Amino acid sequence: MHVALVGAFAFPYPQGSQVFFAQQARALMEAGTRVTLICYGRGEGEVPADLTLVRAPLSPRKLASGPSPAKPFADLALAASLVRAHRRTPFDAVLAHNAEAALAALLVRPLLQRPVAYVAHTILAHELESYAPLRFAPALRRLGARIDRHLARRADAVIALTRAGGRALARPAYGPVLCIPPGLAPGAAPAPEAIAAACQRHRLEAGGYALYAGNLDSYQDLASLAVAALEIAAPVVVATHASADAPAPLRTVHGANADEVRLLAFGAGVTLLARRAAGGFPIKLLNYMEASRAIVARASVAEPLVHQRSAWIVADDAPPAAWAAAVSALLADPAGAARLGAEARRTLERDHDPAALARDVLALLATMRGQAATRTRA
Repeated sequence: MHVALVGAFAFPYPQGSQVFFAQQARALMEAGTRVTLICYGRGEGEVPADLTLVRAPLSPRKLASGPSPAKPFADLALAASLVRAHRRTPFDAVLAHNAEAALAALLVRPLLQRPVAYVAHTILAHELESYAPLRFAPALRRLGARIDRHLARRADAVIALTRAGGRALARPAYGPVLCIPPGLAPGAAPAPEAIAAACQRHRLEAGGYALYAGNLDSYQDLASLAVAALEIAAPVVVATHASADAPAPLRTVHGANADEVRLLAFGAGVTLLARRAAGGFPIKLLNYMEASRAIVARASVAEPLVHQRSAWIVADDAPPAAWAAAVSALLADPAGAARLGAEARRTLERDHDPAALARDVLALLATMRGQAATRTRA
């Protein structure tokens, strides 16, 4: 089978969507599938040597997520690149990562004559409003919901990353909707000396700080963490590739690459995920689980975890004081934090094996191909 993975984003780029994109490609390749990635015209850094990448001729100036005036033109170029790549070496199926890629792939599906699965990284009815001022929120929620319904109705299948995302897309869906979360093969812990050195580089004490690792987009709700940090005696650290600072009094670590972030995660006493938008699966959650760290997260984005068994879960509307209380309690109880972290690691190993998840994806693609063949004969 030859599968096209289409992403309406810069690649490579140090953000969760792109990390998942590459991870799924590698898992499918290890399962014996030929994979071609098709993305915008530029990225940040070198393209991994083990991946086959086709770049569209256009790319928005802005590499980070979120709307921009240039993206519709880049999406049309992405659709044209998909068609050209298919004519050179035909695909058997298309996995379209995120809404814009799905819109592009569905636009040219009549030319491809191949099934298209929508890999729903998020639910736009929840997330789209986070990119604009509050007064536009109702209109953007309605627009996001319309796009969600349109994609679910037109795609041959939907891969949701969470059960909540699957429920949101199941009612309007034309084809099957499967919940197949991202995977991560956990590695060995870094050497204690390496963890200690990373902490020392950033004037931190191992086990004595709380960590958020990721982008600074508004849907991450770092503002709540900033207010909570006022009541937390230990440093609350934000490790990010972004050039901007996180809101004070959060301590920002700039330019942190994947290796440095991993060391800081293993060194943290607590890891944090304040994101509000339900339906997506934050890749950083897998990184926290791999590090066996105690996790404090909102209920809507911590679906694999259970309160007081594998994480400390706070309500979606929890005030900053609830975050401060959770972090302070875990930092004061290293044994309890270690127990939560160990169970989070076991959850990762049990439910997020990339090879098993790739088999689920391939089974879905085989079903889609069979259904497409039946429709063609009819």
